[in-house]
Amino acid sequence: MALTMPVSINRTYRIAVSVFFFIAGFVFASWASRIPDIKNQLHLSDAGLGSVLLALPIGLMVGLPLAGFLVARYGSKKIMIAGAIFYSAILLLLGLTATPFQLAAVLFMFGFSGNLLNISINTQAIGVEAIYGRSIMASFHGLWSLAGFSGAATSTIMISFKLTPFQHFVIICTASVLLILAAYKYTLPRDKANTKQPLFAKPDTYILKLGLIVFGSLVCEGTMFDWSGVYFEKVLNVPASLRTSGYIAFMSSMAGGRFVADWLVTKFGVKNMLQISGIIVATGLFTAVIFPFIIPATVGFLLVGIGVSSVVPITYGLAGKSTAMSPGAALAALSTIGFLGFLLGPPLIGFISQAAGLRWAFTVIGLLGLSTTLLATKIKFQ
Repeated sequence: MALTMPVSINRTYRIAVSVFFFIAGFVFASWASRIPDIKNQLHLSDAGLGSVLLALPIGLMVGLPLAGFLVARYGSKKIMIAGAIFYSAILLLLGLTATPFQLAAVLFMFGFSGNLLNISINTQAIGVEAIYGRSIMASFHGLWSLAGFSGAATSTIMISFKLTPFQHFVIICTASVLLILAAYKYTLPRDKANTKQPLFAKPDTYILKLGLIVFGSLVCEGTMFDWSGVYFEKVLNVPASLRTSGYIAFMSSMAGGRFVADWLVTKFGVKNMLQISGIIVATGLFTAVIFPFIIPATVGFLLVGIGVSSVVPITYGLAGKSTAMSPGAALAALSTIGFLGFLLGPPLIGFISQAAGLRWAFTVIGLLGLSTTLLATKIKFQ
């Protein structure tokens, strides 16, 4: 049942929270789109890059239980503001790294602060969705993806002007801080947090199953974020100006998919949407592998974006309605399982690529993408 509040206030909350989703996606995409440049600057091999990239999801994982506890204890608004500031500021350090060890250390901090922001903004989104009384979670994630598209497009411009990653990141950080200052006063002031929530909350069986679905999806998302530019550079041999084409295709289709996901879920149901999503993801990755040319590979990455677009919003929305855990703790528990996919995907690509080539690595990820379809058949959705 929706809470009775003036429509203008509801809309204000929704817009303000959307701004923070945009910041999260914009900052992350700015980093991801410059990975090939940083890889070349530090003279990293594929396996070396895979090992270093492992630090980011480790930071995500370490930050998850603490993020859930802090949100439940102090409220999502305070943690969201702090997380957004730190996340943007750490981007500057990524542009200053001079050794693989430094990069790994900063990526750990980047992942840690990213999850403070992730859990808090999703808790805010659950609160706003409760006020509206209908599904709007996917639209928030659509803003994150739209920000990713915008960040990748902005990066293409920065690269064309031959700006270094650090110069690029200074601009992004400044823009993010300005957005934080403009929006923070208008976010949801409080949420239904359980202040007695323990630091480590044991998830129930249902949250565990949802987490496995997120795991399969985030393996594929992590691959697109960290390796799409490298795939276009090494396998397709495209010029530097076209290196972000696949990433932009992926982010744009993921954004578009999320803006219509709420309607599609209502029309086709959660189970059918998840089953279809896994098939589309696998089809996209196999297309890019079988036809290693710019047009079919771009189309393939576009399909991957469509396939993963609704998986995380659907599962986050379901987890946030848990009666056994506070929204922040439920999201943290779900994300802990799901982000193992984000943890394993990028380094797995690096190791397989070093041994057999990037095309074989992407084939393995395509097979993992089908796990969403298979798992969705095994769960009785609430």
